[in-house]
Amino acid sequence: MDRAKKAESIEELKSVFAESGSVVVTQYSGMTFVEMSELRNRLRKEGAVLKVFKNRLAQKALNGSVGEKGDALFKGPVALVYSADPVTAAKISSQYAKENDKLKIIGGIMGTDVLNEAGVKALATLPSLDELRGKLIGLLQAPATKIAGVLQAPAGAVARVIAAHAEKAA
Repeated sequence: MDRAKKAESIEELKSVFAESGSVVVTQYSGMTFVEMSELRNRLRKEGAVLKVFKNRLAQKALNGSVGEKGDALFKGPVALVYSADPVTAAKISSQYAKENDKLKIIGGIMGTDVLNEAGVKALATLPSLDELRGKLIGLLQAPATKIAGVLQAPAGAVARVIAAHAEKAA
């Protein structure tokens, strides 16, 4: 790899670390092409990406911002799983690691925080950003729905009383 490609890769990695909600560092030793493709397809459906970078380039891109713990993640053949949503990358990679023991989660990076394997798995149990938005909208709509029901109840009662009087008169 020549200097220009290395510089380009380092810039890409800097943007990945800066713009991603979380970056999960995994080891993929022994995985076949088909298994990697299946994992990439699952990630792509949810808006996440899996890429393999050279460890030295990743360490240069981090530039010591996460300290020695962050540099220690990059040993052996590693792949980075990242997405804009902090939970998506952790959730899908954890699910796949349960199904396929060849994929091992080493840790993760969220901003300047370094997560160990347990931290990534704990992050995977959280609801995604879309799920949280749905719950919030449901909570916001519930009082309005109840108010509408309360306001309609007296009008409905009056209509039933008038209908009952009309039936008696008829």
